[in-house]
Amino acid sequence: MASTTTLLVHSPALLSRSSPASTSQPPSIPSFHIRSRKIPQVQPLQTSKHPNRNPFRVLAASDVAADPRPPPPPDSWFQDSEAKVIASLKLKLLSAVSGLNRGLAGTEDDLRKADAAAKELEDAGGRVDLSDDLDKLQGRWKLIYSSAFSSRTLGGSRPGPPIGRLLPITLGQVFQRIDILSKDFDNIVDLQLGTPWPIPPIEVTATLAHKFELVGSSKVKITFEKTTVKTTGNLSQLPPLEIPRIPDNFRPPSNTGSGEFEVTYVDSDTRITRGDRAELRVFVIA
Repeated sequence: MASTTTLLVHSPALLSRSSPASTSQPPSIPSFHIRSRKIPQVQPLQTSKHPNRNPFRVLAASDVAADPRPPPPPDSWFQDSEAKVIASLKLKLLSAVSGLNRGLAGTEDDLRKADAAAKELEDAGGRVDLSDDLDKLQGRWKLIYSSAFSSRTLGGSRPGPPIGRLLPITLGQVFQRIDILSKDFDNIVDLQLGTPWPIPPIEVTATLAHKFELVGSSKVKITFEKTTVKTTGNLSQLPPLEIPRIPDNFRPPSNTGSGEFEVTYVDSDTRITRGDRAELRVFVIA
């Protein structure tokens, strides 16, 4: 809506020009009108929700609507979540192989459960690449499960003396000692040999020395060198007995003196390997 204003202006200059003869009457004062332009009236900004709010007020932080989307989780959240999954699968694998006497007491169903639990951990861990992380193999590892022991022989899938059948042999702890600098790869086996009564059993530790090399990114090849047998317990004072490697000409075709296995999972305390004869082995750091 617009309004029109009329302005009446009195000029002082015109007042000073009055004639002396006309002093008896007041001078006539000319007037004129100045028509102003139409000025629109400015109405205050109104809002439907807040009609009395100052439209020029600076908004406070509380006036800004919060983003309904949650912020993205930090990278540490994903790392912690992955670590929890790995820890859960490791516990599941250890539970599957516990009570199997490293596989000697395992049934076919036990072997399937252990294999399934190992595959879950392998899938969660992803592909193993030892070309840049060979130091992950370093250390003394304790064998807690081997599917090859289901054959009830020390050689597992390979020829070896039977356990608890023809020979009174009791298998003790089994270790792998790996040195990445010297390329030494030793299988260390504690054995108890039965003797006629009243002679006590003979306890020995057999060390099967190998050299190893990395083949590809996760496959390890070992080459047998010699076996050393050392008595322990009551006969620990006896010197070790070294059994040299059998010449290749006299070696059975099934015993080539070398073997390969693939490291399918490894971290700071757990390692899973699968051999060239489908043997599944699970180790923990000793």
